Amino acid sequence: MKRNKIYLTGLTLTLLISIMIGFSDCKKKSEKKNAVVAIDTANMNKSSQPGVDFYQYSNGGWIKKHPVPEEYSRYGAFEILQEKNFDDLKSIMEEASKDDKADKSTNKKKIGNFYASGMDSVKIDRDGVKPLAGEFALIDAIKTKDDFQREIAHLHTVGVSPLFYIFSGQDEKNSEMVITQLYQGGLGLSDRDYYLNKDARSKEILDGYKKHLIKMFSLLGDDDNKAKANMEDVLKIETSLAEASWTRLELRDPIKGYNKYSPDELQKKSQEMKWKEYFTNIGLANSGDINVGQPSFFESLSKIMKEVDLNKWKTYLRWNLINSNASYLSSDFEKENFDFYSKVMSGKTKMQPRWKRVLKTVNSEMGEAVGQVYVDKFFPPEAKTEMVELVNNLKASLKERIQNLTWMGKETKAAALAKLDIMGVKIGYPDKWRDYSKLDIVHDSYVKNVMNTDKFEFEYMLSKIGKPVDRQEWHMTPQTVNAYYSTNMNEIVFPAAILQPPFFNKDADAAVNYGAIGTVIGHEMTHGFDDQGRQYDKKGNLVDWWTKEDADKFTKQTTVLADQYSKYKILDSLHVDGKLTLGENIADVGGLTVSMNALKSVLKKTGDTAKIDGFSPLQRFFLSYAQVWRMSIRDKELMRRLKEDVHSPGMARVNVAIVNIPEFYEAFLIKTSDPLYIAAEKRAKIW
Repeated sequence: MKRNKIYLTGLTLTLLISIMIGFSDCKKKSEKKNAVVAIDTANMNKSSQPGVDFYQYSNGGWIKKHPVPEEYSRYGAFEILQEKNFDDLKSIMEEASKDDKADKSTNKKKIGNFYASGMDSVKIDRDGVKPLAGEFALIDAIKTKDDFQREIAHLHTVGVSPLFYIFSGQDEKNSEMVITQLYQGGLGLSDRDYYLNKDARSKEILDGYKKHLIKMFSLLGDDDNKAKANMEDVLKIETSLAEASWTRLELRDPIKGYNKYSPDELQKKSQEMKWKEYFTNIGLANSGDINVGQPSFFESLSKIMKEVDLNKWKTYLRWNLINSNASYLSSDFEKENFDFYSKVMSGKTKMQPRWKRVLKTVNSEMGEAVGQVYVDKFFPPEAKTEMVELVNNLKASLKERIQNLTWMGKETKAAALAKLDIMGVKIGYPDKWRDYSKLDIVHDSYVKNVMNTDKFEFEYMLSKIGKPVDRQEWHMTPQTVNAYYSTNMNEIVFPAAILQPPFFNKDADAAVNYGAIGTVIGHEMTHGFDDQGRQYDKKGNLVDWWTKEDADKFTKQTTVLADQYSKYKILDSLHVDGKLTLGENIADVGGLTVSMNALKSVLKKTGDTAKIDGFSPLQRFFLSYAQVWRMSIRDKELMRRLKEDVHSPGMARVNVAIVNIPEFYEAFLIKTSDPLYIAAEKRAKIW
């Protein structure tokens, strides 16, 4: 539920700071000689024109040479870096699984046992669904509605989430404290609209889902008639939950999502659920105040719980149990799960090899334990210091941009600068590591290891409630190829795995690195000032620190940006949802603006305007940025992301974002007649 936003690019940090502040003449010549690798003209499509389709101009050659591999739904810079990460993590897990001398209480032994249990496909196939027999027996034993509610609580503790989600999170208006959070859920499909919309793609997905439900119940041993009846019962319940659920656009409103209730107030709001008993049953002795993300959903949930027959609820719980664990069971369950969620939903045609699938599970379930080994093996400690310096360089650029804003008044500007000034930075890995000593990992049951770790994580999550926020905690593991900005913590975080090639080239010129990692850093910082982030003060509290006049001016400019993206056409007839993706789009334009400003400061100091491979520094900046977002993507995956993803597709992140940057027009001599040309007065001018 955190706003951990964007798939990012990687870099290495060797010599990075010297790149950013300028080289000696001899080093410039040496590195420029090799820098052609960073902007490989073979990856371009020069038959396209920069002012017509800059994304194709920059990436057309690469896209043509890189169709989507069978095991992927999209393939680009992020996936290339992820492949390297897979190899690194594989070496860790294979070594751990073969180490017979390691003490069973150590993280290494637990990682090894977990990985080995998942790689034993012969045993997993032989066992079938038997490892879950005890869990199915608990569901089958339900006789009363009280039994049903106790089982909901139990399933929540072992990684299964029927009806709704519970988690801990910072109080939006008291960011120093962690409180209980409730959030809508209970759906087998990834968006409410798939149940409700009548368009062709939604109908295709829903039809596929019905077949998938029938098949999964058949694999559980139900005959054809029973499996079909079970499908209908599950679909009816989930459709009711979908009707009660908020849309993705509604979920983006943090003010609407802040609704703090006492346990008694929650009971009055959602009467059918016995909330005090539920909290006790999950092991939360004192829930304290509860933020109910979507009050209307929980009010409707009470009615749905009351109206649905108990036997149908048991069917729904059976489905939730098998759906949550299908990937960890025998190959027939795993294949059917893949056929729907990956083939039908995203267009993938082939499963990843087993070692990757198991590796991803272990990595997900024991993240920081794996991360500690990963950092020791692959991440140099000195990189943290260098990266902090680089972030500070970009911070200085954003500070300058804010100081020079003409649309923002002094009062709001002062608050914005104060927020930027104390914005935290985390680089590489945590200063303290999680303790996994109480986690039980066995060698002979993959799915039980998953459920054990889910229970371990659930108890860890509950332990934070009612306590002050641990500001040393990370919400991504060091081996995650990603980065994020946290609104409540007011901090940007760059895990170790993102700080490596292919996107940063130590032999490249400053323009290339500012176009890639510079825009990434600027993007994350700008999230503190996007349409959601701007609603939080410097301490991470949901507080309005804007004058009305400045807020109106901000909204006017962001509306311009939302309209630009909403007009961008994908797959002939589909469009980007400019409102759903607004936060990410603001951050993209902000990242470009801030990094370009920093680059120009460097170029002014060095006086370096020399071309490399025929491209000026400004041109190389934009080419580097565009190549960050190059990707090949399947139509089904693109359609899914247009509905679900708060990020715009790569082609829009390039072609729409850059037209708001004045230097783009200067760099490529964009003409007023070019399709990408937008008159200066119609561009979005935000940060």
